[in-house]
Amino acid sequence: MILREIVHTCSNAHVARAALASIGGEFAARFAEKAYRKNLPPGVLAAKIVKEFSRRAADEDWEAIDEATRGVDHPILEGFRAILDQGLNVRCDASGDLHPPAWVINAIKAQASAA
Repeated sequence: MILREIVHTCSNAHVARAALASIGGEFAARFAEKAYRKNLPPGVLAAKIVKEFSRRAADEDWEAIDEATRGVDHPILEGFRAILDQGLNVRCDASGDLHPPAWVINAIKAQASAA
């Protein structure tokens, strides 16, 4: 239920911008810096990440976000932050190589094939 609410509301750039402002602090500043490097306003990038997550994330990614929202004071903001963090960060595999989450790779491939 919470994940649906996050996807429904934070897929809108204006709502995503407001949610980022609500999170604030170092996370919001770091996210804004990454967004500007991509030549996008932070709310637009955040909304795009949430949309791609909803379309392409694997079950384990959904479960990780669900787990991140359990027992916290602001589950929607925490879930939103976790989706953004997951979308921008890379994972380290057993060999030490860095890889973005599978749903990010699939989103990149889809954008490339559409171009």
